[in-house]
Amino acid sequence: MKGDSLSSMEKQRRIPVIIRAPDPISREGVIAQLRPLPEVDLMDQAALDGEGVAILLAESIDCSVLSQLRTLVRSEGLHPVLVITTIREAELLDVIESGVDAIVWRHEANGSRLLRAVTTAFRGGGDLPSDLLSQLMSQIKMSRPGAVGDSLARAGNLTPREIDVLRLIAEGMDTGEISEKLSYSERTIKNIMQGITMRMNLRNRAHAVAYAMREGYLS
Repeated sequence: MKGDSLSSMEKQRRIPVIIRAPDPISREGVIAQLRPLPEVDLMDQAALDGEGVAILLAESIDCSVLSQLRTLVRSEGLHPVLVITTIREAELLDVIESGVDAIVWRHEANGSRLLRAVTTAFRGGGDLPSDLLSQLMSQIKMSRPGAVGDSLARAGNLTPREIDVLRLIAEGMDTGEISEKLSYSERTIKNIMQGITMRMNLRNRAHAVAYAMREGYLS
């Protein structure tokens, strides 16, 4: 009984993950990378109860991929990790605004890289390759005037505490790491981020970091 209890407790600490792929070979490839990892609990959609992470594989971005990402976030309440071969710069803002929590290049999607993305997404963080973050900044700079900037006039400037949190997110830290760094509780960090995104009318953490860079809060 004691052994069964410990096994149950260990399972509760694992991150529930479902995989959506365009073909069986791609799906089995991701499963093979994740199955040996004790931090991950691979599940079928029907067995998923509550919060979890969804890994979505795709070659490129199209309307179907964006629709799937929005459904995962808004209808199913999951944290999406997008594993993708290519993203054009003009598509990146649409991807971020769909609610994706992490993006992994398909050629980098080994077990350790996927685990980092899954863990960060599950903890409410954001994980973008550095080259995509640069592209996102460029894309937001070229977006129509007022799309984000008007929010600043309505809501006021970012506070020093908010800037500290965004700076650490830009450095790749997740909620737990930011909590330790700034000596705040994880709940406080999540509340700070929720306040930023709601007040500035931003979609998620990646969008918030790009906005802060655009407005000169982060160098």
